[in-house]
Amino acid sequence: MTIIAAADGSALGNPGPAGWAWYVGEDCWAAGGWENSTNNRGELTAVLELLHATAQAGLAGEELLIQADSQYVINSLTKWIHGWKKRGWRKGDGKPVLNDDLMKQLDAAMRGRKVRFEWVRGHVGHPLNEAADQRARAAATAYQRGGSVPTGPGWTRVAGAATEPNMEEATEREPPRRIAESDDASSGRAQQAPAATGTLF
Repeated sequence: MTIIAAADGSALGNPGPAGWAWYVGEDCWAAGGWENSTNNRGELTAVLELLHATAQAGLAGEELLIQADSQYVINSLTKWIHGWKKRGWRKGDGKPVLNDDLMKQLDAAMRGRKVRFEWVRGHVGHPLNEAADQRARAAATAYQRGGSVPTGPGWTRVAGAATEPNMEEATEREPPRRIAESDDASSGRAQQAPAATGTLF
């Protein structure tokens, strides 16, 4: 079975107060942030924290489907990362990869795991994506205002239940528009259905 989760980031100013969040359900989500960061770092951190949470729960052997509205994240982790690694974490023009600290951590966290990414359009009513977005923005807003950051309950589901998708949320989702797959991201064996296009950051 497959764990279905959304990961999102938010930045007020970009750079500015920023937040990240991953969301599986009302009882299973986490969020955090910084006083000053970028939306892209929030998006990447959300995926990284989700990978860590599922691994710590003993679920690294389960397939993980991550909904994300960031083509930067999906392209980075399923397409561009293989060339970056071959070039010593440099882009095709020889310049250093942005956010390479997070990219390296994500590469290690995905190693040996079955991870797929589903691109969803943001702010159009996808339940999981909207929930993650709201929590990432709430974290960013808390840092902006100096308030308490809503960090969430974290991973709370037992191994057997964790892989069961929320059927109400799953059936409300639009059909997948693009799915990119990373099967052991470090090996270069990633596969993509029509790959999300974007600019190489």
